[in-house]
Amino acid sequence: MDKQKILIVDDDENIAELISMYLTKECYDTRTCGDGESAVAAFKEYAPNLILLDLMLPGMDGYQVCRTIRNDSQVPIIMLSAKGEVFDKVLGLELGADDYIIKPFDSKELVARVKAVLRRTNTPAPAAPEPAKDANVLNYPQLEINLTNYEVRYMGATIEMPPKELELLYFLASHPNQVFTREQLLDHIWGYEYAGDTRTVDVHVKRLREKLPENPKWSISTVWGIGYKFESN
Repeated sequence: MDKQKILIVDDDENIAELISMYLTKECYDTRTCGDGESAVAAFKEYAPNLILLDLMLPGMDGYQVCRTIRNDSQVPIIMLSAKGEVFDKVLGLELGADDYIIKPFDSKELVARVKAVLRRTNTPAPAAPEPAKDANVLNYPQLEINLTNYEVRYMGATIEMPPKELELLYFLASHPNQVFTREQLLDHIWGYEYAGDTRTVDVHVKRLREKLPENPKWSISTVWGIGYKFESN
């Protein structure tokens, strides 16, 4: 079985080599680089299974690297940073990071986090919505969302919904178990030019929950400090 490959991006060569040593002992294949531009190039050439990404890099910082990689790939990314502010963590997670470790870190914790993220991302994803004849129709247990004729049916009954509520529900349900920030939902549903604020999303989610009581197979879940997701199991 081929070793899993981990790209370590840190401008502190000593830290990068130390992390590489920890992970090599755990039978991972590693590569290190010290700046954002070389990290993006190494990502394309090395094709790692996971990236350990320092935030404070010369030139292109870790946030920019994460954003660039996320345009092409969902490879797991764990951010490393001496910053411990909630804002920095949330921003990193919003940009697509899978985990966030604050320096200085314990070697055992680092290895455990790497294993946990790889285990999570290598586990088959929960079943996506059942395929439908119409590409604009999503089917979940007791729930059908039809974007073609703007109709939602729950437990066989038609549920009345304004267009934006239905579009929000459809968007979340078409990306099961994926977390979206309120800002992302505003952009996707209301458009970039929308002048309202993020409370609009909260109000629409509240109305959806009132109209669609919790189902054991799916729900619209709040991810505290970040946003919402359509949880399916």
